[in-house]
Amino acid sequence: MAVSSLTIPKPDDWHLHLRDGSLLKAVIPFTARHFARAIIMPNLTPPIVTSDQAKAYRERIRQALPEGMTFTPLMTAYLTDTTQPDDLKRGFEEGIFVAAKLYPAGSTTNAENGVTDVQAIAPLLETLQRIGMPLLIHGEIATPDVDFFDRETVFIDRVLIPLRRGFPELKIVLEHITTRHAVQYVASESQNSELAATITPHHLLLNRNALFKGGIRPHHFCLPVLKRETDRLSLIEAATSGAPMFFVGTDSAPHLRTTKESAQGAGGIFSAPTALSIYAEIFEKAGALEKLEAFLCLNGPLFYGLPLNAGSLTFEKEEPEALKPILTEENVEIIPFLPFMSESNSGLSWRVKEKEPL
Repeated sequence: MAVSSLTIPKPDDWHLHLRDGSLLKAVIPFTARHFARAIIMPNLTPPIVTSDQAKAYRERIRQALPEGMTFTPLMTAYLTDTTQPDDLKRGFEEGIFVAAKLYPAGSTTNAENGVTDVQAIAPLLETLQRIGMPLLIHGEIATPDVDFFDRETVFIDRVLIPLRRGFPELKIVLEHITTRHAVQYVASESQNSELAATITPHHLLLNRNALFKGGIRPHHFCLPVLKRETDRLSLIEAATSGAPMFFVGTDSAPHLRTTKESAQGAGGIFSAPTALSIYAEIFEKAGALEKLEAFLCLNGPLFYGLPLNAGSLTFEKEEPEALKPILTEENVEIIPFLPFMSESNSGLSWRVKEKEPL
């Protein structure tokens, strides 16, 4: 008998970009409707480097929430070559920072101030390991000698494996994994509860052919870039396995339509309005709806040592619905991922209807 309704605890998003200013105000309702908490990425301009900056940004996020909505932003520190270990420690102990974010310099949007040499930040990594503060990694090598589609694989072999040998007790999340190599590496460490990985809805749904179907598709361009079909299938197998080291991280990354549809279009997919529907569709097609709760609700809190959320959320199957562009206060458009679901081949028909506790 086909399932037409599914209720789970309210999930968390363990990798989210909210931006700032009018863009923040435009996009935050879409996350707050579906997720109780989210790990907030710090790659603003300028980046969120210190605990004081993170505290101020957290307040701006709270102020941007529509009246009546509840949502907990979990703040992260943008690591640089000059980040001070004492400030990381203070921010973590005071409940400002939940984790630290490692961007290799130049690897993604606003990563210009990222770390130029992981070995040079050993004092920071020692501090994180000692205090139990997780390290979240954008796992790509961004040097000219590495093919763009190989950046994740090379990073794992050249940087991550040696890093973990040097800091075996450091809690690490390899974020938005995209390759079979990443899946195999994380799965091979299944006995080590210090390593986990997040998986996005767009990397589960699309392979790199989607970048070029009918011409260049800027709203399918993300960082890390989409990979081969064999990689996508490996990601699906990992996500739907129920294994505790894999959990949700949408990497929803809004850009203005004018920024995406340009000669040098920005990398990032705004998936917040449709992410949960995509995950449900993927799990259903894989025959693994019973594993959706672990991926969305259980595995992330287990890794971060946080309690499960009290609220619940219900999925129901309905006819696919076309979504309109979202407008900022300046009437500039933001295009959600799969804005016209009824025209797509994915057949997304799962809709979210929230159910709050009595």
